[in-house]
Amino acid sequence: MAPRVLIDLRMVSGRLHGIARYALELSRVLPTLATDLSVEGLGPPGGLPDLGPLAPPFPVHPAPAGFLSPLEQPSLVVVLRRLGPDLFHATSFSVPLFWRGPLVATLHDAAHLVRSAEFGPLTAVYYRLVVRPTVRRARALLTVSEFARGELARSLGVPQSRWSVVPPGVDPRFHPPTTEERLQLRARLALPPRYLLAVGNAKPHKNLALLARIATRLPVPLVLLAGDAASRVFPQPTRVLSEVEESDLPALYGGAEALLLPSRHEGFGLPALEAMASGTPVLAASAGSLPEVAGGAAELLDPDDPNAWIAASRALVDDARLRARWVSAGRERARAFTWERCARQTLAVYRTALEDGAAVHPA
Repeated sequence: MAPRVLIDLRMVSGRLHGIARYALELSRVLPTLATDLSVEGLGPPGGLPDLGPLAPPFPVHPAPAGFLSPLEQPSLVVVLRRLGPDLFHATSFSVPLFWRGPLVATLHDAAHLVRSAEFGPLTAVYYRLVVRPTVRRARALLTVSEFARGELARSLGVPQSRWSVVPPGVDPRFHPPTTEERLQLRARLALPPRYLLAVGNAKPHKNLALLARIATRLPVPLVLLAGDAASRVFPQPTRVLSEVEESDLPALYGGAEALLLPSRHEGFGLPALEAMASGTPVLAASAGSLPEVAGGAAELLDPDDPNAWIAASRALVDDARLRARWVSAGRERARAFTWERCARQTLAVYRTALEDGAAVHPA
């Protein structure tokens, strides 16, 4: 019988954040490569939302309790014992404290620890009492960048040698949109003819406050894809989008003059690559993992220097040749990141973890 791998999808609900997208994209690709494994999912209590092309191609079992809910930990041990996977892949920092079965864990960053003042004291307690002891006994640990590996190793006291860096990928649907696709999306979402795009949320380390301060001084209007909490401080003529359809994201990126990514801390920064793949230049903060991910294909700016962001935006809007150079560099950079590559590297980790288990517990 093929070994059974259970992938955690409990965080998938509403607007897809980076961790949910990672788990879904991995789930979409893995089964076609892992023909020697039986892959299943653990989803939220009410089941997965309508995900269209991102829907997992395997059975998804509902969890008894919600992601990070008060009953999460006891319910996790119950459902994992009942399902009895040969390997459980915890795809976020929500890890099973009381389950002693074979575990692979992906942690995407150490923001909750290194910026604990922003996330509150309970988060630090959760990491100390739940995350740290669980990841220390995991058979394998994954993260998404060298930057994240260094921070996680220091913050959790787990040597860097135990962390495998497996970067996410860019879905092939992210490519430069046609003129018709851009015009249709512009009409449907009431977008300005030319705009700069920002993607984020209200968390302080995302640094959207910088863009709120300079929005009226930018050369073209700003379009903001973020939650309502982030949008309240932005002045007119900012166009605020609380959410868009997944299928609209490539045209939204591709219709922008540039993506502005001023975050002070990212474990990876997937929107940068999605914008690059969509033919849009990226202005990114020279902080966190963003220089590593950009790989020289984005202009890096001080996240605390508003004038630098204004000047760089103006240059991209006014200089077609400069913009074309960044577009070309970005598309080349994005081609290096695929979900198939991510899945193959993850699959190699699974197989090593399963072999280690067979060596410790021979049949």
